[in-house]
Amino acid sequence: MQQNHDVIVIGSGVGGGTVARRLAENGVNVLVLERGDWVPREPDNWSVSSVFFEKKYTAHDSWLDRTGESFRPNIYYNVGGCTKFYGGSLIRFREQDFGALEHEEGTSPAWPVSYSEIEPYYCEAEAMFDVHGDDSGDPSAPWRSKPYPSPRLLNEPIVQRMADRMRELGASTSALPAGIEYGPQGNCIRCKTCDGFPCKLGAKSDAETALIQPALNTGRVELATNCLVERLILSADGKRVDGVEVRRNGKAEVLRAPLVVVACGAINSAALLLRSACDAAPDGVSNASGLVGRNYMAHNQTALMGLSLEENTTVFQKTLALNQFYFGDGDYRFPLGHAQMLGKLQGGMLSANVPYLPKVVGSTMARHSMDWIAFSEDLPDPENRVLLRDGKIQLSIKQNNLKPHHRLVERLTGLLKKSGYPIVLVKPLIRHSTSHQCGTVKFGTDPKTSAIDTFCRSHQHKNLFVVDASFMPSSAAVNPVLTIVAQALRAADHMLKEDFHTSSRQTA
Repeated sequence: MQQNHDVIVIGSGVGGGTVARRLAENGVNVLVLERGDWVPREPDNWSVSSVFFEKKYTAHDSWLDRTGESFRPNIYYNVGGCTKFYGGSLIRFREQDFGALEHEEGTSPAWPVSYSEIEPYYCEAEAMFDVHGDDSGDPSAPWRSKPYPSPRLLNEPIVQRMADRMRELGASTSALPAGIEYGPQGNCIRCKTCDGFPCKLGAKSDAETALIQPALNTGRVELATNCLVERLILSADGKRVDGVEVRRNGKAEVLRAPLVVVACGAINSAALLLRSACDAAPDGVSNASGLVGRNYMAHNQTALMGLSLEENTTVFQKTLALNQFYFGDGDYRFPLGHAQMLGKLQGGMLSANVPYLPKVVGSTMARHSMDWIAFSEDLPDPENRVLLRDGKIQLSIKQNNLKPHHRLVERLTGLLKKSGYPIVLVKPLIRHSTSHQCGTVKFGTDPKTSAIDTFCRSHQHKNLFVVDASFMPSSAAVNPVLTIVAQALRAADHMLKEDFHTSSRQTA
């Protein structure tokens, strides 16, 4: 690896990928370090057996839960990070999510920045990921200064019929904002292997296709794969990160650059900072506040499967969202959350996740199902945290704010039954959840109550940034990806101005 980079970015997911692309497109030389490798485009990308039974692409980590029991997390180490396996859902937080929001079991704290400060970056993020959307029918939708870059994805007939029936029942559905390359210039074929699968065609707007590839195309980015960052090395006075210790191909090396950006995901970023404890930072890097690793959030999540006698011939199912109850339900004044359709479930996917379910039964159920997932906000709790124990990551969490989530699930169950799906099966997805991880390196204006500032710069180490979902002080109730990208653009523009004394040329 070369040593003449202006910035080292640790992680090639949405946070690191956004920073790398933005800086490179404005003349900055960037080294991106990724502990995994490229996800190959191969037949196994769309194989239920390979993805869900064999877990071919899932990391082989062993973590500890709250009780000290080992588990294999559903986490991915590869170029593009976990977005290689997401369903392309790219939703803005609601405007009210940026203020203090009262819930039945507590208060979601106000952010140190407003929606209006983030909104221009949301527009850029949507352009980068070519988001298809339309807020018509969404009572919770925030204002926007620009329209979606691409039109909404149309519902297939059976999905549209269900949406019409839900509206008749008083629940307004809307288009699910999605990042896929679909249309005259795209190669998306609207298949049923989007949610949970890597795209064999590269047609999903993920951190690899929308960020890393354009960054590499600038000629100013070097990507080092299979490169594990073991710790950050501080200067003698502890005010700066002096080096990044890595291991690649069995060899240890220390890399240096004027700026270092940690973007490993909320869990692994916190673990790296804690693992880098030294005399100058005995509790971990950027952890004078004691908050690194604390306030872990990942949403309260439940999958729902509505069954009917009619066969569901839908192929591309993930087109519909339900935000009717995002901020409450009639006399119930507390937020309930968001629901969206899942990619079409297949029999093998059910068998892989439900013990003792025969494959033939799972396949029959999947052919007759309408599939949803419900998300509700979990609240920041300093005792929900990422720790290091005997060299392993420990995810010590206890669920909270479950009452409104159960109410949302009951509401959606009732709508499905009245829409022609008399049997509704539900499966909570809370245990060991890592899919919407956030909150472990909180940003803010006060170094006593936050680990990084509002541009994700460490309060203690002025050349260190942490740019991924760990900055979030609350989780809202929708996928955090678009908000990570928006904040990463904002942080990168701050770097350009303050550290490189230039202004950003927007290229999305």
